[in-house]
Amino acid sequence: MRKIFHNGKIYQNRNKFAQAMLVDQGIIKDIGTNEYIISLRDGCDLIDLKGKTVIPGFNDSHLHLENVGYRLSNLNLYGVKSVDEVIRNAKEYIIDNKIDDVLLGYGWNQDYFIGEKRLLNRHDLDQISRDIPVVFIRICGHILAANSKALEILNIDENTLDVEGGKILREDDGFPNGVFCENAMKLFNKFLNTTTIEQRKKYIKLAIAHALENGVTSVQTNDVNGDNYEDVLLAYKEIEKEGKLYTRITHQCAFENISAISYFVENFDEKKYNSNFNKIGPIKLFADGSLGARTAYLTEEYKDEIGSRGVNIYTDDELDEITNYIDMNNKQMLIHAIGDGAIRQVLSSYKKIIKNGNNKRHGIVHLQITDEEILKQMKDLDCLALVQPIFLNYDIHIVEDRIGEELAKTSYAFNTLIKRGVHLSLGTDAPVEDLNPFNNLYCTVNRKDLNGYPDESWNESERMDIYDAIDAYTLESAYVSFEESLKGRLEKNCYADFVVLDDDIFEIDTEKIKDIKINMTVVDGEIVHENQ
Repeated sequence: MRKIFHNGKIYQNRNKFAQAMLVDQGIIKDIGTNEYIISLRDGCDLIDLKGKTVIPGFNDSHLHLENVGYRLSNLNLYGVKSVDEVIRNAKEYIIDNKIDDVLLGYGWNQDYFIGEKRLLNRHDLDQISRDIPVVFIRICGHILAANSKALEILNIDENTLDVEGGKILREDDGFPNGVFCENAMKLFNKFLNTTTIEQRKKYIKLAIAHALENGVTSVQTNDVNGDNYEDVLLAYKEIEKEGKLYTRITHQCAFENISAISYFVENFDEKKYNSNFNKIGPIKLFADGSLGARTAYLTEEYKDEIGSRGVNIYTDDELDEITNYIDMNNKQMLIHAIGDGAIRQVLSSYKKIIKNGNNKRHGIVHLQITDEEILKQMKDLDCLALVQPIFLNYDIHIVEDRIGEELAKTSYAFNTLIKRGVHLSLGTDAPVEDLNPFNNLYCTVNRKDLNGYPDESWNESERMDIYDAIDAYTLESAYVSFEESLKGRLEKNCYADFVVLDDDIFEIDTEKIKDIKINMTVVDGEIVHENQ
């Protein structure tokens, strides 16, 4: 059905707005003034935008969509204020939900604890239950805590060897204290990877509904990894066949080693899988951990953990072998790198394969701890930056303690990268943070946490203006997935994926951006969410 959306303030480009657009078969066929577009109304439904601001649908350039649904379906530990509150909430959850097999939780952050700010350990979780395994993943996704029952079932004890690329924290006698970092978390796959196809579909559908409520019409999601890719992709394909894949999906496919990558590249037929709503995207690697967990890999040791530089996943030779293989097989590559040590390693590897322009659009995800030389190399290599300004909500409070004031001044350098012409896109890394784009935009343009701290913007010169921020969340995210001619702008021949806001994001005080709500979400020309 042909539709005309009219009487709006439709964002097209900096300081350029239209009033109405004609949509047919999911495509914007024409856009312009009310008078002109309504003159084409023959056979069209008319939808009044009531003067509201309209922007392209948000495109989250990096998150974990299935895990968003998982978080919505399991014990939510976001915002808990103490170890005692974790224990209390978990006990109540077991009773209320009649949990008798395994308790999984997500989202705790010791830095938000009042009083002692320490990692959860097995002794804490033993107070929740000694009868069933309890496994709680930290907010960053790079650390978990497990109780003694979980260790017993998995035969983890003082004789368990450390895992390459991971860390097992131990007590004085060598017995694990229940804290497992990075690759050591794989010891718990028995509990974490028991998802059936139907469970996966449930999680994905929950996450899609959450995305649409927040105006997110496209996601670039890292659900696929070397252990689960057949099941994950089958779940998405079944949802698509059911006609319930209302958000456009690009899969960032995470693998660890050359053998897993080569098997996937040489055996999975992308052409038979891909559609306008569901497609295979880049290969994803992890070069280090997270700043909050002190596993991000730094050039110098942590200021608040002397002797530690974090976790370096690959040797230079290992990374070079992988990046060369991916590039030679004409695949795009995105690498998680947070610490300056990991970022330098990745850029050094990219420099060996990016010779005549970055036409495969290789990039770095997160890119948090940077110095001037790193920023220069990002521009020189035309390396994509997939960043999450919402991280500032937490990291503002820890970054100078972790890395020192001087390096912090050149970190999270989003405006500098934009002004130098680096392709920078926005995402949330949900469920590490919620996928709400307005919280993300608030941090982007204000450089403050969500409570308005500090009074003066942190590293004020790195504030992006709202036009650059919206473009980074739409057009530049589309650039990551080679779709900038199809989405990210509201122009003729682009997808009719857009959102109607309850306030004018271009005119209101930037402090109020986080309060904006979605009135309507439209995907492929269809209204998929409406807030009355």
